[in-house]
Amino acid sequence: MKAAVLYKPETNLIIEEMDLKEPGPEEVLIKMISSGVCHSDWHMIKGEWNHLPLPSILGHEGAGIVEAIGHNVQNVKLGDHVILSWRANCGFCEMCMSGWPALCKNVKKVSHRPRVSKTGEEITPMAGIGSFSTYQVVPESAAISIEKDIPFPQAALVGCGVTTGVGAAINTAKVQPGTSAAIFGAGGVGLNVIQGCQLAGATTIIAVDLLDNKLDLAKEFGATHTINAANEDPVAKIIEICDGDGAHYAFEAIGLIETPFIQSIQCTRSRGITIWVGHAPSDTPVRINARELISEKIVMGSMYGSAQPKITFNRLLNLYKAGKLKLDELISRTYPLEKVNDAFVALGSGKVARSTLTFE
Repeated sequence: MKAAVLYKPETNLIIEEMDLKEPGPEEVLIKMISSGVCHSDWHMIKGEWNHLPLPSILGHEGAGIVEAIGHNVQNVKLGDHVILSWRANCGFCEMCMSGWPALCKNVKKVSHRPRVSKTGEEITPMAGIGSFSTYQVVPESAAISIEKDIPFPQAALVGCGVTTGVGAAINTAKVQPGTSAAIFGAGGVGLNVIQGCQLAGATTIIAVDLLDNKLDLAKEFGATHTINAANEDPVAKIIEICDGDGAHYAFEAIGLIETPFIQSIQCTRSRGITIWVGHAPSDTPVRINARELISEKIVMGSMYGSAQPKITFNRLLNLYKAGKLKLDELISRTYPLEKVNDAFVALGSGKVARSTLTFE
């Protein structure tokens, strides 16, 4: 197999040949066809996450074809087209049995098995997926079968950004029809939060960003109002747009610095719900005035859009096929694996909604 490996933070990924084990019990071999390029990968490259080991094959947003199966695989078969879930789950812990597989307590045990090596050294696939590669072996629970008429690049995006964003609105916040929502960050995840709010029936959807090109894109995805936070106070403007009361819901979809986390609380009304979607750098402090919550505001995080991948992925694809979910429009640029570092340059400059890699 060929893969893009990060050895040290703040360096380019290196394309190398790797050794890949055959699938073991309850594992499947996937021929990768496409992968999204997500901001979480960018966190790794910049050294902002210190909880994942290096060297690592980056990428966690992928789609491909099942080429081989191990013993006791029951839910996928040879030739299936699949989306990879970066939260492989055991199916038996309290969270799994309660319907929250994205919060599986055994996710590391299930997904982080030694499979890839170079000259005997183990190479860790990011999130157990490592989708910046031509092949991967993953747990059966990480391979979700989809219909074969779905294009692979669009399918790959459902594996992370789409599910994370749409799910945060529909599953975590449970946005109600006729309400207002403010979304901080109009990148790949933020655009999908906007889509999720629109699908749920929110009628005032406010996008906040620092780049006008992203705010223009937010309008295409359903934003009714936009605010450039470089030019005006987003909290005051959101409260004004929402008749002086603030938004019913707010979403932090940036995950970089403290300010938007705080603002996402300040802009909501009494009993407003704030969802933190962005995966912040390790050890990011957020200091809030305790009295911000005295009016019974709610603040919670969202892991993978509170999704049940075996159900959620195909429901999102049904919406795509019905013309109600924008996936084609998310893909700004496509690169071969060898140009993966160029994809991160585009991501870092804010020029893309999402880039995808193709391996064929």
